[in-house]
Amino acid sequence: MATNIGMMDGAYFVGRTEILAWINSTLQLNLSKVEETASGAIQCQLLDAVHPGIVPMHKVNFDAKNEYDMIQNYKVLQEVFNKLKITKHIEVSKLVKKRPLDNLEFMQWMKRYCDSINGALLNSYNPLERREGCKGSKEISKRTGATQASTKSLAVANRPPSSHQNAKKNDGLSSTTSQNLSVKSARPSSSGGPADDKDKEITELKLSVDSLEKERDFYFAKLRDIEILCQCPEIENSPVVNAIQSILYATDDKVSVVAEAQAMIARHHNRPEPLSPIAEVGEEKPKLDTQKRKDISTLEVDIAANTTLSPRQRTSDASDVHCSTSPLMSC
Repeated sequence: MATNIGMMDGAYFVGRTEILAWINSTLQLNLSKVEETASGAIQCQLLDAVHPGIVPMHKVNFDAKNEYDMIQNYKVLQEVFNKLKITKHIEVSKLVKKRPLDNLEFMQWMKRYCDSINGALLNSYNPLERREGCKGSKEISKRTGATQASTKSLAVANRPPSSHQNAKKNDGLSSTTSQNLSVKSARPSSSGGPADDKDKEITELKLSVDSLEKERDFYFAKLRDIEILCQCPEIENSPVVNAIQSILYATDDKVSVVAEAQAMIARHHNRPEPLSPIAEVGEEKPKLDTQKRKDISTLEVDIAANTTLSPRQRTSDASDVHCSTSPLMSC
């Protein structure tokens, strides 16, 4: 049973055309876009087809247009998942946004799951009867009936005439008939026309936008996790955390933001920035000038000390000098 299948499984390579054809034939609907499954009602009835009686169809709303009503359908679907012990996670917040890529992936999983139950759906299942008690079932039946009636009328119009009608037309063949035939041949066919090309291009653009939004949400979630981690009381006052927050909350894309964050860390660790050779030479000059001033001040102190001596002290000092310089003199 395919409750959990990997993203590289073949089920996720089934095209939207095949998915829509499978839904329409199984539930007798006329969906033209995968986004129309965003309400969750289609998924509920598909499970009802493979597990008869397990889905409370009277709670399913096929006319759900706002997110609140859609969420109610997904609640019913989740309850059925729990009963069947299906561990598949339902991205309700993304599905109700009617994003083509998200809804396509979920319907691809639904098809794989339904195909895994006894190999196929039950042939005796009557989707119209099961939808009778659902809200909005009349509207969806009217739309489906009107579309089927228009399809039948187109088929009758394009049906080749009988032999009796051909005989009448051949008898009264005129120029008007030939003109009508030329007009029909010049009319573009409904398949492969410019309108179909535009629809395909729009669908591809929507899928591309959804893919980019998914990538954006992924990296935003990573940044949000970092922000929550930085708010932990144990590390919120750390200089490294403050530097990271300054980058996270920066409102511009300047390169200086990273430099400022590095400076915050350097200031905390008291790591002075290295000086240039010119600055180092400039710092040596004041040191030499200070040493010279100290030597001069010491010399001035010695001179001042000598001038304050008395005549007797100076005479005794002189005699001491004479005694010390002349070894022949006796003191």
